[in-house]
Amino acid sequence: MNPQHRARPAPARVLAILLMLAGGAAWCQTIKSVRIVVPYTPGSGPDILGRLLAEEVGRQNGPTMVVEDHPGAGTMIGTEAVARAAPDGSTVLIVAPSFVINPSLRKVNYDPLTNFEPICNLAATPMVIVVNGASPYRTLADLLNAARAAPGELTLGSGGPGSSLHIGFEIIKRAAGISMTYVPYGGNAPAVNALLGGHLTAVYADYPTVVEQIKAGTLRALATGGRTRAEPLPDVPTVAESGFKDYDLDIWYGLMAPAKTPGEALAQLASGASAAITAPDMKPKLALQGLYPNAICGAAFGAHLRKQYDNYERVIREAGIKAQ
Repeated sequence: MNPQHRARPAPARVLAILLMLAGGAAWCQTIKSVRIVVPYTPGSGPDILGRLLAEEVGRQNGPTMVVEDHPGAGTMIGTEAVARAAPDGSTVLIVAPSFVINPSLRKVNYDPLTNFEPICNLAATPMVIVVNGASPYRTLADLLNAARAAPGELTLGSGGPGSSLHIGFEIIKRAAGISMTYVPYGGNAPAVNALLGGHLTAVYADYPTVVEQIKAGTLRALATGGRTRAEPLPDVPTVAESGFKDYDLDIWYGLMAPAKTPGEALAQLASGASAAITAPDMKPKLALQGLYPNAICGAAFGAHLRKQYDNYERVIREAGIKAQ
């Protein structure tokens, strides 16, 4: 990683202290309104999350939050707009794994680790490796052993290439020392349809895409990617439990602010966002979208971003993954 990524601006370093000083009063009057920029299409998961957050902040007497969708160029249009925005706490960006993946795949006009300040990780959705319900594979080990016995013959699909799901599969493949053919699709839904039709061996998908088929038994979940077992799939082991102890990947959504946003503003945004996302009435609303609250704020969120940036960059480089 570039040495400049090791240092963080002062606001991020003192955010934890400011959060403690903020106490129970999440908002004061210094932030009147907040523009939530979503670099995805209307109706997407990040868009819905942003609107749920804005509604809950309003209920908690926080500032007016307005969601603005700025999709395009693989999230780069909206992301670059926020990088250029005034660092006064009035503009924030909803980010997902693509935020730390894009700079390793294509030319971008921002640095995710130096042009932004971390506010909070908000929520996550599990990544799930699934096979057809009629498949003989009942564990991840079964699948990998079969791939080891027939190099290059078994296939795994996902939305991609260059997605967190694609890269997550490459990490497993390289760690397991197997040759298994990756098949990219325009989205997870087409990949799942191909799996149901018998055209793929397995799919790495986000949980909302496969939940109904798992419940119906037409798909079988072999493993989830997060550090701990997924709340909606308590009987499904993690990839880490399946022999890859350091594996920890899910699809997360967080909030970032432009670099040099004052620490006081970051503290208010983090405290307010955390209070909103963990409010009791938010959990069922998020669950309907396949999302689960995961409020990690300030320096801890920044450390998570740096770790993911390093891991994704290394795998993209070593596996020769290219954007398409």
